[in-house]
Amino acid sequence: MVNKVMLIGHLGRDPELKYAASGTPIANLNIATDESYVDRDGQKVERTEWHRVVVFQRQAENCSTYLSKGSLVYVEGSLQTRKWQDAQGVDRYTTEIKAARVQFLDRKGARDSGSASSSQGEGGQRAPRKQPPEPQEDLGPAFPSEASGMDDIPF
Repeated sequence: MVNKVMLIGHLGRDPELKYAASGTPIANLNIATDESYVDRDGQKVERTEWHRVVVFQRQAENCSTYLSKGSLVYVEGSLQTRKWQDAQGVDRYTTEIKAARVQFLDRKGARDSGSASSSQGEGGQRAPRKQPPEPQEDLGPAFPSEASGMDDIPF
């Protein structure tokens, strides 16, 4: 069985960072993906799908620090459905993506803060966002043939 989600989309608003009672950082992201197609009548139809994404631990703090409304991200994770009760005691369900990996896709220097939230300093000037740290994780070779030395095979 497989439960895997991969998305590339833009944040619809700034990440919301909260902390669980245990102190675990949790960031909530709203990500928009879009598609377009031509219907039977030859009219172009554009459709946007919104996705709820939850990110945990240090990755949640990084998302809160380096991402803002409009940021382009790649998210890899799994679907999960949570049950909760509203103020009237009615059971409600939420399906969201539990992120295992969030990769920032905006080019360095391509964005400033991206939104007019609390990042503005005196005189309405925006304080620049920090640049994301360089990836420290070695994901290995891009192609399996590079790892096995198969580049010398004549076919």
